Amino acid sequence: MPFAPLAGLILSGGHSRRMQRDKATLDFNGESLLTRAARLLERHVSTTYVSVRPDQIKDPQRMGWPLIVDQLTDVGPAAGILAALTAHPAHAWLVVAIDLPMLDEDTLVSLISRRNPERLATAYLSAVDGLPEPLCTIWEPASRQPLETFIKIGKNCPRKFLLNHATELLDLKMSQALANVNTPDDFAAALQSTQGITK
Repeated sequence: MPFAPLAGLILSGGHSRRMQRDKATLDFNGESLLTRAARLLERHVSTTYVSVRPDQIKDPQRMGWPLIVDQLTDVGPAAGILAALTAHPAHAWLVVAIDLPMLDEDTLVSLISRRNPERLATAYLSAVDGLPEPLCTIWEPASRQPLETFIKIGKNCPRKFLLNHATELLDLKMSQALANVNTPDDFAAALQSTQGITK
């Protein structure tokens, strides 16, 4: 099966309630988390898009990139993934969450090199619980209709989608690469642990 062209999507539409400020603006060794995620993705995809809620369209932090606007509310990250698959149905999507400050180049390269286009998605297994990590995943064009159906029947957890559909599952070499940050303490710990090794 030929590979669909790969676009990038940064999920930035969360409300960041536990962080108490917009995660996209957090300064991580001289660049925002949004800028850092875009820099990592842009090396590997045709275009990098930022996933936003409708009320974020004019946000100055996000306007520097092409935007894909959620079409569904109260669905969480699945809304952003589905919006991208719907907006550009011929593309596969390298999707990353905004709150992965320890994501590194090697982790992305390994994911892309082991991509299986015959599956609906290619994802890492969590180093914590052994379950799929949906927010650093390649979603193939064929995942659009099953994901839409999944949401229509009242389900919105991308991890459960990956568990119950054809997913290429990979071991994660660097266990902390996909550790997300949800609170100020999480972010401070990540910043301290990655001083000097953020590229």
